[in-house]
Amino acid sequence: MTEPHRAAHEHCRSLQDALDRLREDGLDRLAAWGEHLAALLPAGGRLLAAGNGGSAAQAQHLTAELVGRYRDERPAYSAIALNAETSSLTAIGNDYGYEEVFARQVAAHGRPGDVLVLMSTSGRSPNLLAAADTARGAGLPVWAMTGPRPNPLAARADEALCIDAPATATVQEAHLVALHLLCEAFDAAVAGRDPAAADEAAPVRRGRPVAVRPAPAPAPAPARRTA
Repeated sequence: MTEPHRAAHEHCRSLQDALDRLREDGLDRLAAWGEHLAALLPAGGRLLAAGNGGSAAQAQHLTAELVGRYRDERPAYSAIALNAETSSLTAIGNDYGYEEVFARQVAAHGRPGDVLVLMSTSGRSPNLLAAADTARGAGLPVWAMTGPRPNPLAARADEALCIDAPATATVQEAHLVALHLLCEAFDAAVAGRDPAAADEAAPVRRGRPVAVRPAPAPAPAPARRTA
């Protein structure tokens, strides 16, 4: 067996071990997160997500599945990947420092009851830790997907899904599976909710009634000229 072939086998074995642990320890948490979002998002709440590097791509993947769709047709729901806001990132980083690039966006967009999802293989990124502190101070639950415990982000989050794997790549691969499982749980919970309850919640946006603008009255017909 060549060295690249052996390395590929080891990589697959490590991923399988991580997924086995995810199946044993993480499925109940992901199902609960899906149920929570199924109550929050259709009523006008919002999910915010952030990460750095490969975890930034994962955060965008998660929000895209909610704004678009995961599998079956359903309404669009509000979800923002903070790391995709390039003008905000560069302006905040330039004016306040890179540690604040997510925290300031959380302060701008988050409302009590919204959810902040932070993805990190190390759980030690200062900008994610600052975002977690800002979110909790503003009344947003913080969910973290990280690598192995212990790590500072898991300690600061309200709930954490920690992937026990030695390699960054393996952690990210397991995070991808986890976010798909979260989307499956969300879709199943939304589909199982009482449509009447969903209709009742629909006019409420982020805790405030949405004003319904009446249709404009038709313009009067112009008077006919007489010769």
